[in-house]
Amino acid sequence: MNKLSDRVNRLGYSQTFVMSNKAREMKANGIDVISLTLGEPDFDVPDNIKQAAFDAINENYSHYSPVPGFLELREAISHKLKRDNNLEYKPSQICVSNGAKQAIINVLAAIINDGDEVILPNPYWVSYDEMVKMMGGNSVMLPTSYVTDFKITAEQLEEAITDKTKAVLFSSPCNPSGGYYTYDELKSIAKVIAKYPHVTVISDEIYEYINYETKTTSIAQFPEVYEQTAVINGMSKAFAMTGWRIGYSACPEWLAKACEKVQGQMTSGANTVAQRASITALKADPSEYKYMIDAFKVRRDLVYDLMKEIPGFKVLLPKAAFYFFPDISYYIGKTLNGTEIKDSDDFAMFLLENAHVGCVGGVSFGSPECIRFSYAASEEELREAMRRIKEALEKAS
Repeated sequence: MNKLSDRVNRLGYSQTFVMSNKAREMKANGIDVISLTLGEPDFDVPDNIKQAAFDAINENYSHYSPVPGFLELREAISHKLKRDNNLEYKPSQICVSNGAKQAIINVLAAIINDGDEVILPNPYWVSYDEMVKMMGGNSVMLPTSYVTDFKITAEQLEEAITDKTKAVLFSSPCNPSGGYYTYDELKSIAKVIAKYPHVTVISDEIYEYINYETKTTSIAQFPEVYEQTAVINGMSKAFAMTGWRIGYSACPEWLAKACEKVQGQMTSGANTVAQRASITALKADPSEYKYMIDAFKVRRDLVYDLMKEIPGFKVLLPKAAFYFFPDISYYIGKTLNGTEIKDSDDFAMFLLENAHVGCVGGVSFGSPECIRFSYAASEEELREAMRRIKEALEKAS
């Protein structure tokens, strides 16, 4: 007898962690694997943030915080949103969560009824579709490709909206493509969404600071959709605080209160020491952490030059985040060293087993013709990884 719920049985495992775990197992067995699977900065947490955590422990911040987070942190987030994004959010509109992932789930839980539709532009972060399933909703995928810079158009979006549409969920800058929507592109999308007041935009902006070209635009900056938008962000990427598990949502009052209600019954407030450290991180000038972004840019340029030399790869220069998402459709349908490549998941497994380089197939990102590499690794590892991939493919028969 199956004792698990239908809801759980509908869920899949995160392919990112599946491939990461396989790479770890191979390493544990003595195989020299270079893992470019996880989206995690390889930098240590900056000293001023660590010191703030030590101070918080010594000041006995060891008790429950308010469910939406300490007021001082929500004030710091409010200030950051005004300083960096020209967005006006009161502390009462902000809910601090256990990572940006929970912030998204809070919003979905607050608005999704069984059978509601959530539009996901492809490619999307691996957890989006599973989160929608968890809440009883149905995902509607909008296709993009290498040719369209992995971005949808406003016209595409309007054609997809129906009476069942409850939300549009996307990341900009994007995990996995490394692209972002420009001001003009978001303006066009905002005009469409404003026509449909029953639709909520969930804008995942966790890679906001890691943009090599310009300042990232938030769709919430357009007044016509401000009351329809939930901005998602957090501390993990720009501050190298992945394990500290602090994310947040900034929403219209009606939605912020609903998120607080959901979180109050699920986890209550986030880690208190990490919250106090986040205050220090957000109050500092963003330039203090720019050294990490500068290093990512150097690595991006290095990998781009090397990846262009790999046979069968069609690769765009990522403009943001720290991922490459090459199109490898050239290999789909082929057999490499006895392995049939039916999709990019098969191709990622081939690279892990033959080149000893871990990456993530694009099936769970909604793009079965692409694979994702994180370049949050040392230059030495990145050079060696690209060399191994090129050599393995040149030798494959």
